[in-house]
Amino acid sequence: MSWKPLRVLTPRSILPAVAVMLVLAAGAAAHANKPVPFGDRVAGPGDAEATPVNSQSLSAADLELKVGPGLEAFHRGTGEQAWSYRREGATALYLSMAGDNAIVVWDDGLITSVRPGDHEVRWHRAVPGLADWLRGDGEPGADKRTDEQRKQLAKDRAAAALHTVQKASPWVAIVTPTLTMGLRDADGDLRYNGKPPGSCLYDPLRTVDTDYAVLVPRSCLGSNAQPVSGGITGYRLDSTGWELNAGPAAQVKVLDRTRVQITDGPIVPSKVFDTKAAAPVVPCESSAAPFAAVRSQSTCADPSATPTTAAPAPDPATPTATATDQPAGQPAPTTTDQPTDAATDQASATPQP
Repeated sequence: MSWKPLRVLTPRSILPAVAVMLVLAAGAAAHANKPVPFGDRVAGPGDAEATPVNSQSLSAADLELKVGPGLEAFHRGTGEQAWSYRREGATALYLSMAGDNAIVVWDDGLITSVRPGDHEVRWHRAVPGLADWLRGDGEPGADKRTDEQRKQLAKDRAAAALHTVQKASPWVAIVTPTLTMGLRDADGDLRYNGKPPGSCLYDPLRTVDTDYAVLVPRSCLGSNAQPVSGGITGYRLDSTGWELNAGPAAQVKVLDRTRVQITDGPIVPSKVFDTKAAAPVVPCESSAAPFAAVRSQSTCADPSATPTTAAPAPDPATPTATATDQPAGQPAPTTTDQPTDAATDQASATPQP
């Protein structure tokens, strides 16, 4: 552009300046009309735009959260709506808490984290293939499902796909048959992702979580499309994961905040696994007990304890209860007093994918 006074500028020298101004004006107009990212819309009562909330005066404990069609928050004391979080063209299917934050699964395959105290949408994360699996299109019998059955299927699968690990730094796992992902809730950062090997598939419906890990069973098919093998992968964010040998239909049951019980058919004895120690729980009577990382406390007597008085013999007519290390209301594992094969119980530590 010429530095001559404006009165002596020629039309040719003015054109570049006009073009720059037009581009800037068009950019400003486009920015003003830009839709909200991911279709987010947070509204207060009466569908008005939600006003900022002081996070010190309101917390997740003060609110009751519900899903459908978005994330709805209600005051526990009065039942009045506090705010709602909707996404244009999407429906919220399932909600789980990660610490004080609400993690929501949407039917378009998006995962979002919301802080209830000030209704801030903290992060978004798209999960490849999740939306297709939630819908179940193309599966045998899919064309015969009613609308209500399709909606219920999506809700059930969303609940199976989302797992939150409640620790000092909570994190989130999403599991589909062909992919598993781990996200740090603090910022939504992707910490791991993995695909099942070969002809194997993850099973979200059998996946469980404890305060330390998420355990994802998988099954593998042979050339005749029949189950031939399986396994269970344990995922953690604060350390490496592990692999457990298991059959294609092994069931995992959570016993408490750290331990799970794995049942692998009528022939193989059940076993208990400690997800905090990343090791099987070995009964004291087992030959592997001296070398065990975790021993069952429910059947182990402290050898250093010397009773001061002899305990009276129990009355044969009076039934006695079996002592366990389970807290009140927790089922006691029924298989920890049986010998365990060290070769099958020992988990080989492997780096997480």
